[in-house]
Amino acid sequence: MSAKQYVALLRGINVGGQNAVSMSELRDAFEGHGFADVRTFLNSGNVVFSGGSSPSDLEDEIEEMLEAHLGRPIVVVVRSRRQMQNIVRKAPDGFGQQPDLYHSDVIFLKPPLTVGEAMEQVELREGVDQAWPGTGVIYFARLSARRTESRVNRMMSGPIYQRMTIRSWSTTTKLLDLLENG
Repeated sequence: MSAKQYVALLRGINVGGQNAVSMSELRDAFEGHGFADVRTFLNSGNVVFSGGSSPSDLEDEIEEMLEAHLGRPIVVVVRSRRQMQNIVRKAPDGFGQQPDLYHSDVIFLKPPLTVGEAMEQVELREGVDQAWPGTGVIYFARLSARRTESRVNRMMSGPIYQRMTIRSWSTTTKLLDLLENG
């Protein structure tokens, strides 16, 4: 069976000067663990690679590998190429299409957290925030001019946030492009 393509989304590295990890160190760790076609995107913990397991098995395997390699735990969310295609294809109509008007993010959920459980914790400020459930994700948009008024930070300060990681719509679509076109 041929290796499948995946993206590993590492939570909370290189954010605000915290949890510093170099992308070359990440590539070395993934390659040293036997993953192929390893590429990183941006400095925020996006690793595209080939492997042969399921996303849920890979999450555990990569978290163990990174803790051994880096000496600290890192939460990892893994999505396959097909899952990323579905996330992009099934986005709400117009989502991410007005970047000057809305700041659009995809909130990737780590099982066992479900979309239903996560949506119960989402608070929206009328006229500022919008959220839609997806498969394993929440699509979240904030009016750019009033982004500081968004209530997304309330969710980020709660315990549920430990089971999710956020990527901008442009990063999400670029990661899919990397999976599809290298």
